Amino acid sequence: MLPIRENVLAVQDAIATKLRSLGRDPQDTILVAVTKTHPVEMIDAALKAGITHWGENKVQEAVRKHPFVTEEYGGFHFIGHLQTNKINALLALNPLLIHSVGSLRLAQKLNSTLGRMDRIQDILIQVNVTEEDSKSGADLESARELVLAISRLPFLRIRGLMTIGLMSPDAQRTRPYFQEMKQLFDSLKALDDPAIDMSWLSMGMSDDYLVALEEGANMLRLGSVIFGARDYGGKR
Repeated sequence: MLPIRENVLAVQDAIATKLRSLGRDPQDTILVAVTKTHPVEMIDAALKAGITHWGENKVQEAVRKHPFVTEEYGGFHFIGHLQTNKINALLALNPLLIHSVGSLRLAQKLNSTLGRMDRIQDILIQVNVTEEDSKSGADLESARELVLAISRLPFLRIRGLMTIGLMSPDAQRTRPYFQEMKQLFDSLKALDDPAIDMSWLSMGMSDDYLVALEEGANMLRLGSVIFGARDYGGKR
């Protein structure tokens, strides 16, 4: 098994050092450890090393792992594309935050299901800022209109925005996209609308998280820098 504890401590130190250099308090930023195909044992090691938030991008993976993550670690985030036929299964896991609400249709389906449960769910609006076909989410031009529409749904509580940066070995290439996201985030925050809570800007993954922090991210989704390459061996 990879030295998970050492990886966690190194990443936390890198984040804290970067934030202090920017004049920001590290306590105001959340690190979500993205477990994906990694086994439960590795998740447990990360949690014991100080991770308090973990994320999955597939509902079936989350369903499989959720029972093995002890209750003391309360921060489960869903970060992947959500199919409408998986909504019930996901909501049964009581996610702290759903990062990937990127269409009005999905939001309406979620709202309808939550209404029957008489429950409110915190979400982020996903923006496809790079406008790549392989990614979900609203494009930058329509994102503001989508946020306003979703803000009227009574069982969804908007907590911010999420995006995935440009897939490139050069993290600097994604900087302009992160800057555009921060501008959108700030413009929505300036509305001072209680139904549009811009608390969290979720952007930055293992290859570009330091650039994301420089451009205003306060929630990071990190996988390989903690767990190494994905495991496709089918372990629990």
